[in-house]
Amino acid sequence: MADEARDWDIVSSVGLTALAVTAARAVETSREDGLVEDPYAAAFVRATRPPIPMPTSTADLPNELWDRMALFMGLRSRFFDEYFAEAWTAGVRQTVLLAAGLDSRAYRLEWPEDSTVFEVDQPRVLEFKDEALAEQGAKPACDRRVVAVDLRDDWEKALLAKGFDPEQPTAWLAEGLLPYLPDDAVERLLDTVHRLSTPDSTVAVEYMLAEAVIENDPEIDRMMEEFGFDVRPLLAGGYERAGEFLTHLGWAVGEVSGNDLAERYGREMNDSLSQRFGTNSRYLTGRLG
Repeated sequence: MADEARDWDIVSSVGLTALAVTAARAVETSREDGLVEDPYAAAFVRATRPPIPMPTSTADLPNELWDRMALFMGLRSRFFDEYFAEAWTAGVRQTVLLAAGLDSRAYRLEWPEDSTVFEVDQPRVLEFKDEALAEQGAKPACDRRVVAVDLRDDWEKALLAKGFDPEQPTAWLAEGLLPYLPDDAVERLLDTVHRLSTPDSTVAVEYMLAEAVIENDPEIDRMMEEFGFDVRPLLAGGYERAGEFLTHLGWAVGEVSGNDLAERYGREMNDSLSQRFGTNSRYLTGRLG
């Protein structure tokens, strides 16, 4: 029997959630006051045949759920975009996107000229991504290096083989990844990040207070029905000890919630479900002294 956890592409399993995130980013981009500008997100969605309808603008939102998703992806993307800008200002020129998915930051952000961005993800996802970007005539704004490897395999070796320099400060990002990993896998991931980091490196991760999100709840059930795909069976946890773990390793850590970001960027959580997800969504950054 094939390993179902490995045998997926961009329109199945975890890949489908990555595509949904991209669709939400496209919707947020279409707003006049959008929190993020991703000119490639809609093209990624159009290049697939997803098993559930996915909007790419506010004009084709099928329900309120997608509007909420666009808000949250806008908040998340804006926060991590600003995280990279702060890293550049501090002189960091090496970036690693863990489980890069359909992240288009290598193309849409204004990187310093001497920046190198490593994108680590499943080979099939990166192949799709490269084909879709090539069709758009997209050119990266940095030295982009693709590291096609499953994060459960020896991704450290694959990263080093692509020219990653552990003696240079690095800006690491694990966006939309930790909720799908069991606690021991998260600790191995963060430990590897630590071993490959020199002082002045930074790290950013997103996690969720998972028990509050995946518990049986009629409101969550309705949301999954509206979405057309129940992501809860894919969630392994939230690893709420990420900050504690990194602090123990010597990182100076800060954390904000989704509600904090909504207030920072002038957005409102107008219903109980949005407020709930805003409370349970956490965005953590750390710096190695």
